[in-house]
Amino acid sequence: QVQLVESGGGSVQSGGSARLSCTASHVTVCMAWFRQTPGKGREGVAAIDLHYGGPVYSDSVKGRFTISQDNTKETIYLEMNSLKPEDTATYYCAAGNSYSKDGCQAHFWGQGTQVTVSS
Repeated sequence: QVQLVESGGGSVQSGGSARLSCTASHVTVCMAWFRQTPGKGREGVAAIDLHYGGPVYSDSVKGRFTISQDNTKETIYLEMNSLKPEDTATYYCAAGNSYSKDGCQAHFWGQGTQVTVSS
């Protein structure tokens, strides 16, 4: 079992920036960020292969969000720039052991952290 602890988030104005962090209790193959709003399904935002890199992004955040990792391969970050009100969601960190061009197949989930972007 892998435990994931997220931090960051909060309230930010449109056009602003925010940074999320997530630390895992064990190294896995990949980690990712998903987000969810009430009444909608969970959307994959960004994912990274912890051993080979090669991040992938959803079209809705490409060019604005950046996923990165630290040297331990246990912590990832999500740098979010040019935030829009439609980025408002609960953001979840995830980890898994299968990675492809479609992202990280998540088996473990964090508790979620809220990001609210006001116009």
